Amino acid sequence: MTRSGIALASAILLVLGMVAPSHQIEIDPEFLKVTCGSLIKLTHVPTNAKLHSHKITYGAGSGSSGQQSVTGFPSRDDNNSYWLVEGPHDTQCERGQPVQCGSTIRLMHAGTDTRLHSHLHRSPLSGNQEVSAYPMDAGNPGDNWKLVCVGNEQQWLRETRVQLVHSETGQYLQISPSHMYSNPIPGQFEVSAIQRKGPNTEWSAQEGIYFPASEQKK
Repeated sequence: MTRSGIALASAILLVLGMVAPSHQIEIDPEFLKVTCGSLIKLTHVPTNAKLHSHKITYGAGSGSSGQQSVTGFPSRDDNNSYWLVEGPHDTQCERGQPVQCGSTIRLMHAGTDTRLHSHLHRSPLSGNQEVSAYPMDAGNPGDNWKLVCVGNEQQWLRETRVQLVHSETGQYLQISPSHMYSNPIPGQFEVSAIQRKGPNTEWSAQEGIYFPASEQKK
């Protein structure tokens, strides 16, 4: 999706204020699949927190990187929790192309033009591997994540449980419910990456702007 397309989608979201959560509406089969170009909210299954970012950086102490922070936001009514589904670094993924289980993707934060990223820095609360939002224009393979479907699906479907594994380090994206920030972002959960999968590494694509799968187009 071009920058103009992202801006248009963001404007739609600002006008609407929110998109109805998909688990409260009947999903049209045409929009059941998560495809490249979709603008989604990724929900942490155990806590219902949304994967979120904002222009607040980690501190540079205690092994942190000083990059833009990524958190779990405890409410669905938040426009800073939208992420654009893209193909891996240096690879094009056409809008409407279904995302295959086991494939590599990137997630671009629509509000700040950054991508979900991880690296060998320590997260500030738990000391796990840090997850940050890295500038889009300076993207690198550290933005790549492998999509693992928890069920028997062949493609990423809305409302199904998935895990995201950082391609360079093999660590799983997670929220630990016991690690919550105070000021300046009180009530938000720490997002980090860990070696072992489990319930806290499970996510689900819910609210968002979805495109029909290209294989279904006439």
